Amino acid sequence: MMRLRLSLLALPAALFLTPAAAMAAAEGEPGLFSINLGLSIWTLVIFISVFLLLARFAWKPILSVVEAREERIQGALDEARKRQADAEELLRQQKEHLAEARIQAQEILADSRDAAERFRREMEGRAREESETILTRARAEIQREKEAALDALRRESVDLALAAASKLLRQKLDGEEDRRLVMEYVEGLSNLGPGAEA
Repeated sequence: MMRLRLSLLALPAALFLTPAAAMAAAEGEPGLFSINLGLSIWTLVIFISVFLLLARFAWKPILSVVEAREERIQGALDEARKRQADAEELLRQQKEHLAEARIQAQEILADSRDAAERFRREMEGRAREESETILTRARAEIQREKEAALDALRRESVDLALAAASKLLRQKLDGEEDRRLVMEYVEGLSNLGPGAEA
């Protein structure tokens, strides 16, 4: 196909150059500004014939090839623009997804911090409750121990008071009635508080 095109272009050029070369050789060396009417007519005839041959056979295929190439180039440019627009859209979507992922990560981080804070407060509350329970039990135990010690102290003081009173009176006071009287007296003293004896 390419050879045919080249041969079509070479033929008018050969036709154009052959009469001009033959005329130049026949007349001798023409001057630079001299006009040769025969050469001009042949040049015009060859030019018109080459023009008609090109118009008839070469320009339509050349133009169709050029137009097809232009369409291919335009198609490639359109495809490149479309792909660039698609790539920009994908890049925008990726940026949006990345921003969403960052927001979600921050939310997850905030949620885990909140959960850790709630867990810490809950553990502190449980520890306080347990310490309060332990303190309440300890206070109750101390109160029981205190009451038991006071009760033992009262008994001892009653026994001491009876022993002291029996020595003072030189007789033995061991009766149940005497013990009851001394217990009431000691309880009365403990109810009055410290400094009440004076």
